Order: sequence, then structure tokens, then C-alpha cells
Amino acid sequence: MDLITRQDELEAAIDALGRSDFITIDTEFIRETTFWPELCLIQMAAPGVTALIDPLAPDIDLAPFFRLMADESTIKVFHAARQDIEIIYHLGALIPHPVFDTQVAAMVCGFGDSVSYDQLVQKVTGTRLDKSSRFTDWRRRPLSDKQLEYALADVTWLIDVYHHLRDQLEREDRAHWLNEEMEVLTARETYDPHPDDAWKRLKMRVRKPQELAVVQAVAAWREREARERNVPRGRVLKDDAIFEIAQQGPRDTTALGRLRTTPKGWERSATATALLSIVNAALDLPKEELPKLPKFVQQPEGTGAAAELLKVLLKLVAEQQGVAPKVLASSDDIEKIAAAGEEADVPAMQGWRREVFGERALSLVRGEIALKFHKRKIAIFETPDQLAI
Repeated sequence: MDLITRQDELEAAIDALGRSDFITIDTEFIRETTFWPELCLIQMAAPGVTALIDPLAPDIDLAPFFRLMADESTIKVFHAARQDIEIIYHLGALIPHPVFDTQVAAMVCGFGDSVSYDQLVQKVTGTRLDKSSRFTDWRRRPLSDKQLEYALADVTWLIDVYHHLRDQLEREDRAHWLNEEMEVLTARETYDPHPDDAWKRLKMRVRKPQELAVVQAVAAWREREARERNVPRGRVLKDDAIFEIAQQGPRDTTALGRLRTTPKGWERSATATALLSIVNAALDLPKEELPKLPKFVQQPEGTGAAAELLKVLLKLVAEQQGVAPKVLASSDDIEKIAAAGEEADVPAMQGWRREVFGERALSLVRGEIALKFHKRKIAIFETPDQLAI
């Protein structure tokens, strides 16, 4: 079992893989000390063909690999595709398409929420994979045969998993249920969010428009710094520090040095100087230019209880349909349906999700159906003045 380290070997492998109507793909990478993942290994397979590509080899140009990723005639099969696609997008400036994510497909086929690859392989094929090489430092060379076998298993067994899930989706007429999730996975904005939106990922509550202005400005600055320096966001500035800066509003190095969440002496660095200019600009914004705080909407009376009932209904419908609950509706969907009913603008109230779950959820909210504990099981029943659904 050899790594592909020469360009002619890569060209031959890509040519062989490209003859199949689908290929399975996985990557090994390291990102503990970087913002962008460092690609260390590419594994691919198709019926009768396998390839282990060494992207760290000095004479390798990955252009043929990216060409195959862009080939619309070949389905790219991943398990939990997001991080793999992020790497391909960053290095090749393209999004693979079309994509089939077996983790998402498994949720639709009743294998549970976010099932792991080894669990899925065992359930589909009965094979228990050896995961002892999971924590390999994939940058080190040479890689042992055991490490390469482990890596290759991530794509060879994926062929059987893909066939099983594809056939089940077609048999149950659910292939279209995946379309929305695949569209998200293949959207550029999924992998290249604007730095000005970085504050939305932070789990912190601010009470004043000026605090929000500082949070937005500092989070965007940190995002750009992390990308440019290729370091994790926390290496530039920790989340807690952003929150403290927003609350304290330091305008100079003295005030910055008094913060508890920044390292001692850091306030005298060039990075801190750049940060202070960002903070001062946010603090000096005219009142009319300050961002508006997200409005707290008072939910109608009974919304909480309705949401709890809807969660029970969601679990029941998901069990009946043989899918993971979050395929049908998210927690946010449930809360909005409980509060707004028919007016809830959420995925659960659109398309096939509405047909499978949304209409029943509305019936429950309107009192047209109810839930009862019957023979040690939760069951749906119609209220006396309603027709059965």
C-alpha cells in the first residue's frame, strides 16, 4: 500500500477514478494550531479503484484532483462532508458538486442523529473498524501500513454504505429529502462567511447598542487577523476578552492592561494597538449609527407548554417515519410554530417537511389532535369534533 507522491501517479489515479459515476472521498488534516486546516492526506475510492494521495509531497500538484471535484458527472460521496469541503474550497477555490453526504442520508434513513462513520459501517455491513490510528499526526512521514489501512478504510467501506443508503432513499422515495441539506453543503457562503458576521457566532448577551457595536467591530477584526495570520481565533483574542472589552470600553493601553481576560503585557503589543483603534472607532460612533439590539419578543401565553407538546409530537412522527427528529424540525422551528402557528416561517413548515410534520404540528397547536399515553406508548388521537388525520 503506497502513497501517491508523483504527478504521473496522481494523473493515472484520477483518470481511473473519473470513469466511475461516483467516488468516495475523505481527508486527514491538522488544524489545532492554524485557522485553515492543513491538508495531510487525501483518500479516494470507486468500485475497483483506490487512491491515497500525499498532498505534502514536494512534486505533487493537486490540479487533477480539483478538476475531478468540479466534474458534474461524478457524484462525490463524503461522510460528514463539511470540513472536507472546507479544505477543498480553501485550497482549490471550488465547491465539489454534486455531493452525497452519508451522515445526512443516514438521518433520513433512520440511523439516528449525526451517526459516526464507524457506527454506520457496522450497522450497514456488520464490520467493526479498527479506530486505533484515529489520533495519528498525519503530517509525519513515513506513515505506517497500519495508518494507511486505517485511512483507506474511511473510503472503501463508504462504497457499501453509499449503495445501501442510495437504494433505501430511492426505495422509500426520499432522495429529494436530501436536496436542501446538500444545497447548504455546496453553498459558498457556508465556507466563506463574511468577517462582519463573525459576532453572530459568539454566545454573549450585550445590553447596550454601544456594547454591541464594539462586539461587532472586534469580532470582525479578530476574524480578519486570524485568517491573515492563519492562527486559531482564540490565539488572537479569546471570546471572553471580546465580551469584557465591550463592557469596559478601554480606550488606551492602561485601560486595556487592567482587563482580566488579556495576558499581562499584551497591551503593549502591535496587535493590541491595532485593536484599540478598532475599539475607539466603535466607541465614537454617533448614536444614530449604532446597531440596534436584537428585540426580545414576548411569546404568547402558553407557548412554552405548546413547544413541549410539539417536541413529543416531533419524536413520535420521527419514529413513525424512521428518521432522525432534527431532519424534520429544529428546536427553533418548534418554538416558532408554538408561538406563530401557520405564520411561522421555518423549514418545518415548507415542502415535504410540512407534509410529514408541519401539518400535524399545526393540528396540535389548533387543538384538532391531542396526545395520550396508551398501552405504554405515546399516541396521537383526534379530538371529538375533528376528523381523523
